[in-house]
Amino acid sequence: MFIKRRKTRQVRVGSVPIGGGAPVVVQSMTTPDTADVKATVEQIHQLEQVGCELVRVTVNTPEAAAALSAIRKQTTVPLIADIHFDHRLALKAAEVVDCVRINPGNIGAWWKVEEVVKAVRERNIPLRIGVNGGSLERELLTKYGYPTAEALAESALNAVHAIEDIGFTAMKVSLKASDVLLMVDAYRLFALQSDYPVHLGVTEAGTLLTGSIKSSVGIGLLLADGIGDTIRVSLAADPVEEVKVGFEILKALELRHRGVNVIACPTCGRVEIDVVKLANEIEKRVGHIRVPLTVSVLGCVVNGIGEGKEADIGIAGGEGSGGHGILFKEGKLIRKVKSEDLMETLLAEIELMAKEREAGGSGDKGNGHGEPAAASGPAKKEIPVLKV
Repeated sequence: MFIKRRKTRQVRVGSVPIGGGAPVVVQSMTTPDTADVKATVEQIHQLEQVGCELVRVTVNTPEAAAALSAIRKQTTVPLIADIHFDHRLALKAAEVVDCVRINPGNIGAWWKVEEVVKAVRERNIPLRIGVNGGSLERELLTKYGYPTAEALAESALNAVHAIEDIGFTAMKVSLKASDVLLMVDAYRLFALQSDYPVHLGVTEAGTLLTGSIKSSVGIGLLLADGIGDTIRVSLAADPVEEVKVGFEILKALELRHRGVNVIACPTCGRVEIDVVKLANEIEKRVGHIRVPLTVSVLGCVVNGIGEGKEADIGIAGGEGSGGHGILFKEGKLIRKVKSEDLMETLLAEIELMAKEREAGGSGDKGNGHGEPAAASGPAKKEIPVLKV
């Protein structure tokens, strides 16, 4: 499937372009108290190691704002300050960070927004308008009765147009809700009426399992429709997992090709190796690899190379108790391997292949428009959108 990306303006958060045909960017948010510089920096480094491209930190106290300078000095990933209620914290954060996020539903009087816009304009950094279903303006709740897609879209559009009126356009927008379909409809409505880049996410999505599913459905529906320039998978889990899930969503839609894609069979009565254990351990141990590789872990040689023929490299389970499995590359049998040696053999071969490809300049595949390098197949089917 070829995904035709929505055309948007482009902003830059630090060195990272957002929108305007740039690849979809994966971001996350730190969980320690931002005033705890050591803990916050440690987590940012952990996020960077799994490929996180933007990091948002909460700035909810003067102490958190004061810590930003020390955090900035010890990190390289672009930083976004998350501001609620107190616009003075946004003014302080704007002196240090690469982007400021405000919520029009809780930032207060319009003159406060103008002050924030003035601060980010002086620093030449963008503003994120973050609309949330749980904190809509009182007048919109009165008008619509409860948070609706129309209410979210109207809130975002009102803020964007008002800020445009004072001459500022370096913005990206989010319209988050915990209800997946509400969130999808809100983004579609906004996308019909604006060309600003959007940040996608299902807020308060839940635990690692349920949150990943909700986020994959909501974010995936919009990305498949061409909507979305940066994403965050919001999980009640380690933020490192948010980044991993985010990249898996993009890889599944062939919008990004980064890191190892592990294909594993669902197991059946034929398997003679522990596919579940092998696949999970391999996925864990190749998490540091950034060049795109597809690795297949199959339970038996019956379907071996056939089911893994699209993989760059893979293994298939043993022939009889204590027997041998096979190692294959690009659909061709390389050699037989003792069952107990399958995992370590595969891991060694993955490392070797990754180094070879890295030396050859292979990386996160995609063209300048953030689309797959080789898109093919039938034309994209139009997905109906909610009309205003």
